[in-house]
Amino acid sequence: MNYGISVLFRAIPLVMAAFCFSYGAYILAAGNDLSRLTAGPVIFFLGSICVALYTTASTIIRQLIGTYTTAAKYILPMIGYAFALMTIICGLFIIPTGDPGSYVAGHVVCGLGLITTCVATAATSSTRFVLIPRNSEKPDFSPNPAGFSANQVQVLTGLAVLVSAIAWIWCICLFAVSNSPKHFVAGSVMLGIACVCTSLIALVASIARQVRGTYSMRERGMWMGLVLLMGAVAFVFGLVMIFVHWGETVNFVGFVLIGLALICWSISSKVILLAKIWHNTFKLASRIPIIPVVTALACLFLGAFLFEEALFKAKYFVPARVLMGFGAICFTLFSIVSILESGTSKKA
Repeated sequence: MNYGISVLFRAIPLVMAAFCFSYGAYILAAGNDLSRLTAGPVIFFLGSICVALYTTASTIIRQLIGTYTTAAKYILPMIGYAFALMTIICGLFIIPTGDPGSYVAGHVVCGLGLITTCVATAATSSTRFVLIPRNSEKPDFSPNPAGFSANQVQVLTGLAVLVSAIAWIWCICLFAVSNSPKHFVAGSVMLGIACVCTSLIALVASIARQVRGTYSMRERGMWMGLVLLMGAVAFVFGLVMIFVHWGETVNFVGFVLIGLALICWSISSKVILLAKIWHNTFKLASRIPIIPVVTALACLFLGAFLFEEALFKAKYFVPARVLMGFGAICFTLFSIVSILESGTSKKA
């Protein structure tokens, strides 16, 4: 990877973060109706995920181009965790503001903070990324002394598991609290967020275990299957929401779940790439970055149709705009998987 390309791949997450922050702020500033109070904060704090993805991209790229310093090793993941904490705190402040839109937005923003925490953990697990291709070339699967210790791998993976468990418990609690629409909508979106967090467990575990050198061939299918399953769960639940609640206001959340499923499948591109290049030469490695490009376009195209539908049915205002933010996340993941491909794949 040359310096010019490295700048481009680091710029993409920052540009997408700027888009989310500015678009979310614009939606909030344009009015105070229920739809804007829901969509605005959600899109704004999608920018936090983009910032955390930037820290992951920068962590890997700096190692590849030889500019990685001890300060960057600690500062970059800390930036991701700082944005995660800020997002969760802001979400907790938004929840009790009174109106249903803010109540839903507050819970979703907290969920985005949980995703940001998992992404920051992926950045932390990438601090010794350059060991992955070296470990992949070894004839055995013995631990690399320069990699993570067994305890460090457990802590990194355990943190992602803990955050995912919090998301699932949060989802269950929202469904159990009440049958009111605001609890139902917030719980449904939190289910999709929990799927994304669970998908990130596979990414964190794959990176950490490959850095250590103990990633087994059996794990390849296990982690890929987990991410694809989480995407399928969110997608199917989204379709159920759309068609079972057809004609009802709450069915709009189905499109949000489909967007979260597309994010899960974007994450799968990184997990698949890491699995395919491990102790192997994968000729199609350069094609894998197409996956997040396709999912980003799917978000944008679906959002375009919902923008038109929102002219006739106000309930589609929120998913149309939120899908724009999801498209930004997917495009940012294109940058990350391209970096992974550049740093790990062995050309045949």
